[in-house]
Amino acid sequence: MKLNKIFKWGMIALIVLSVALLIWGFTQGFGGSTVDTLLYWTYGMLGLALFCVIVVGLIVSTKNNPKSLVKIGIILVGVAVVCLIAYLLAKGDPAMAYNGPAVSAGTLKLTDTILNLTYIAGAAAILSIVVGEIRMSIAAKK
Repeated sequence: MKLNKIFKWGMIALIVLSVALLIWGFTQGFGGSTVDTLLYWTYGMLGLALFCVIVVGLIVSTKNNPKSLVKIGIILVGVAVVCLIAYLLAKGDPAMAYNGPAVSAGTLKLTDTILNLTYIAGAAAILSIVVGEIRMSIAAKK
């Protein structure tokens, strides 16, 4: 019960602080440093959310079913393999018609890797929708 109160008040504090920063951004006009502050707050909130999901998820799943750690390990290895494949497929070529400052080869390779991961995730989403619909239609006919 006490842990529930801590989570509740922590969530309320984060929401109040987020709204206060948003109001501050509107009053300041979203200039250079204001945008930087809001982006850093966003990064912090996303990092906190990811940390909580991963850590709390691991703790709960380990407590409820210790064998689930094997599944999590397999999933992590699968994600690492997909990322490695996306990295190996990334060419790292400079963008066409780009006239800005020079970009390092590592940055170009990383950008292409992220694009490849986006393509893979999009294709997987479409494939899962199609396969799911096919499975549901087969199950409905039985």
